[in-house]
Amino acid sequence: MLAGESKSPKLSSAMAIAAALNMTVEEVTTLAQGGGAVSGPTVSIVGTVGAGARVPVFEVYEPGSGPQVVCPPGLDPRSVVAVEIEGDSMEPVYSAGDLLFYTRATHDGVPSEAIGRRCVCECEDGLGWVKQVKLGTAPGLFNLISINPQADNQHDVRLKWAAPVLLHWPKELARRVE
Repeated sequence: MLAGESKSPKLSSAMAIAAALNMTVEEVTTLAQGGGAVSGPTVSIVGTVGAGARVPVFEVYEPGSGPQVVCPPGLDPRSVVAVEIEGDSMEPVYSAGDLLFYTRATHDGVPSEAIGRRCVCECEDGLGWVKQVKLGTAPGLFNLISINPQADNQHDVRLKWAAPVLLHWPKELARRVE
């Protein structure tokens, strides 16, 4: 592989992504290799987020400002934002540079649809996480289950908010707008 050339996703990954997005494998691999014109609606990459790593104040940009990425098919660019994975604490599920897309209808609270799902969330200390959110031992407390089975889970954490992950977009498919 030449310097600056991007790697294509494995065929099995490309097939799964194509099926999920109602695209052909060829369309997915073309995107992964940087082919085609960057066009269509964009969404903001509002910051970075980690799983094991403590990433403070990850929403550094307001929606509509900051770095942009072409909105993946099937998502509403008017209500979706993305965060970029920082670090390798979520390997092999998520890798550094991958994007997670989510919608946060309100800035506060943990909606019922977040329980039991992988979510982008913020604790009361202002740290951003990607965890599976489960109910804690009392109202307002949540257990945060790590994606990496070797990492520690967090119990009875107060969350400012949590939003279910709508789509994981590997970094090879991200179409950033400069």
